[in-house]
Amino acid sequence: MSRELALKVLVDILQKGAYSNISLNKCLNKNSLKDCDKAFITELVYGILKNKERLDYVISKFSNIKIKKISVWILNILRIGIYQLMFMDKVLAFAAVNESVKLAKKYGHTYSAKFVNGVLRNVAKNIDNINYPDKDKNPVEYLSVWYSYPKWLVSRCLNDFGYDFTKDFLESSNEKPKFCIRVNTLKTTVENLMNMLKNDGIIVTKSEVSEYGLIIENPNKIVNSELYKKGYFTIQDESSMLVASVLEPREDDIVVDVCAAPGGKTGHIAEIMKNKGCIYARDLYQHKIKLVEAMTKRLGISNIKTKVFDATNIDNDLLLKADKVLVDAPCTGLGIMRRKPDIKWNKENYDIIDIVNVQYIILENAAKYLKVGGTLVYSTCTISREENIDVVNKFLSNHHNFKMERIDKILPKSLKSDTKEQGYIEFYPNVHKTDGFFIAKMKKIDKD
Repeated sequence: MSRELALKVLVDILQKGAYSNISLNKCLNKNSLKDCDKAFITELVYGILKNKERLDYVISKFSNIKIKKISVWILNILRIGIYQLMFMDKVLAFAAVNESVKLAKKYGHTYSAKFVNGVLRNVAKNIDNINYPDKDKNPVEYLSVWYSYPKWLVSRCLNDFGYDFTKDFLESSNEKPKFCIRVNTLKTTVENLMNMLKNDGIIVTKSEVSEYGLIIENPNKIVNSELYKKGYFTIQDESSMLVASVLEPREDDIVVDVCAAPGGKTGHIAEIMKNKGCIYARDLYQHKIKLVEAMTKRLGISNIKTKVFDATNIDNDLLLKADKVLVDAPCTGLGIMRRKPDIKWNKENYDIIDIVNVQYIILENAAKYLKVGGTLVYSTCTISREENIDVVNKFLSNHHNFKMERIDKILPKSLKSDTKEQGYIEFYPNVHKTDGFFIAKMKKIDKD
């Protein structure tokens, strides 16, 4: 049953375009499963999404049918079988093959079962003798296959960062991320929450990146815990926690968050403001705004005013009213592939060009809400320079009444960065052990 459920989730994601986290959670919640079965399904789904290119390369070496001609169900059954053979030592080879053949009979026909059986048995026999692309002769193809990323993304990273950094980045982006939470300082302190979690059998340590962050070693039951339901913490990556810190909101500020959903950074801003002042939280769709409202209710926050609003338009009611403005811009999400590996398969090179235009429009519009002397923070969860520092530099070149503001005194000294004094920081999973992220801080020094 576990393999069949994983198969359905993979088809939902790879064929129908569903989000991996939503599709998987829906499956796990819908079916009555033991914890070990949930873990097995999760491992199959995320493992295959992370290694799809490599799995397909192996299939192409052992299949007499081209991948494009294999039905989506049989192709994913092959991926499930080969993933177990290559990456799951605790699964016996005969079990991986036999269970895959059973699925092929159910979701194909007699020939499908024979085909799956033949391919998997050949892979099992030759698993240590597979010839992969030569990393010296064709580094793009080698990195693409071995670490399993689309060639366009590998080429872009090589061009921006060079071979060694790209290799480390791709490898790190396949690793399991830390499970991080942010303490809700409206309800408790870091020390008190640590003690409460330890009393519940949770292994917890302080974050070295954010003063509000905790790292959880055994997070399986924490989301359904009473402490979560009562709003004592929010699940958030360490790099994302620093956005509110860089913004430096004060208790009596008027803050505008133009792309607020799902509300993690908005809530953090409110906590730093001690639930005083006013935060205008906007997003494009009603269902996204409902996420923000649910978050504020759970955390006990009352200074956030939500509204459905398209950030590519201008809200005349907010012109020149804000002390602080946050643009957590829509982006390609290439910094969070550790958490959402399907991102690398549903993005293309041209997506960056399209999104950059949207990001710039939003940033220009958001800047109009600031008073003179106000702070503008621009952030993304991607590592593409076109979406990050290039957008900021274009904005500054067209708006001489804004300047970068140094952030080195706000961020921990231990954070590696050569640009903190210049007013921005780039996070990478292979360097900082966080999500890939970008934060830039600007100040409005004169009228428009």
